[in-house]
Amino acid sequence: MSRADEIFIANMKDILKNGFWDTDLEVRPKWSDGTSAHTVKKFGIVNRYNLQEEFPVLTIRRTAFKSCVDELLWIWQKKSNNVKDLNSHIWDQWADKNGSIGKAYGYQLGVKHKYKEGEFDQVDRVIFDLKNNPASRRIMTNIYNFSDLHQMNLYPCAYSMTFNVSGDTLNGILNQRSNDMLTANNWNVVQYSVLLIMLAQVSGLKAGELVHVIADAHIYDRHVPIVEEIINMPKLAAPKLEVDTSIKNFYEFTVDSFKLVDYKFNEKKYSIPVAE
Repeated sequence: MSRADEIFIANMKDILKNGFWDTDLEVRPKWSDGTSAHTVKKFGIVNRYNLQEEFPVLTIRRTAFKSCVDELLWIWQKKSNNVKDLNSHIWDQWADKNGSIGKAYGYQLGVKHKYKEGEFDQVDRVIFDLKNNPASRRIMTNIYNFSDLHQMNLYPCAYSMTFNVSGDTLNGILNQRSNDMLTANNWNVVQYSVLLIMLAQVSGLKAGELVHVIADAHIYDRHVPIVEEIINMPKLAAPKLEVDTSIKNFYEFTVDSFKLVDYKFNEKKYSIPVAE
């Protein structure tokens, strides 16, 4: 069993057994038929993934690795807020007629800010500090910009990264206000593991531990039967991640710079409804 499987199964069992149901409350999300999308949740889940031991991708359910990386590059490298720059349709329901999701996600990372060392956007500031001031305890990003929330088609879920260097090792904390555990949990873990690996490589470091902090970890009511099936699927060994180690510039990575080797997974495809 992969470590990612082990953590995911433990989280899901805990939520289903000990979680709080919001069935009696008014909730914002709706299913496509207009029915309220209720959840069972746990508050304050913290998971740790050691990237030096294995790459944390599920085997009990396939995670679409290339689409994960593509979205990560769309946000962190292209700093885009337009779905026309994305090679999947996962953001289409939140885009306007021009393809924009408003001043959200990549837009926030691309805004430049003034520092005594010059002007940087959030991504370039992280890279600058990792290379020039790795002992800093101020290496972080935050895309939950209150002054722009009214112009975002979806408030950021995974909203903040804090980076910390110990010796030659880069560690990171991903803060997430809300996580649809079936649809997006491992998707986010895979993405931010890749991000740590990218930033470590271009900064002359090695990727260490990703800590994932989730405020509201929930399972939607219509997802429960799928979750119960998936967590009982056969567990397989984690694959290996191969990275093009010749890349030294963060902006030269592409989806094809990464490859999962020997990725074996539950082949069943699930039709998973997404609440809006």
